[in-house]
Amino acid sequence: MKAALERAFPGIQIELIKGKGGAFEIRSGETLVFSKKKSGRFPSNDEIVAALKG
Repeated sequence: MKAALERAFPGIQIELIKGKGGAFEIRSGETLVFSKKKSGRFPSNDEIVAALKG
């Protein structure tokens, strides 16, 4: 996923913050873009790129 985001958004800064309990979230600044906890699934790379392009 990191590579797909770097291709779509050159110069992007990506930070992995390890968590607990199966949480997987993607944020842009303070905006929640995707939450595995809410959706019950992992996102596709294309889904995240599209959401970030908004």
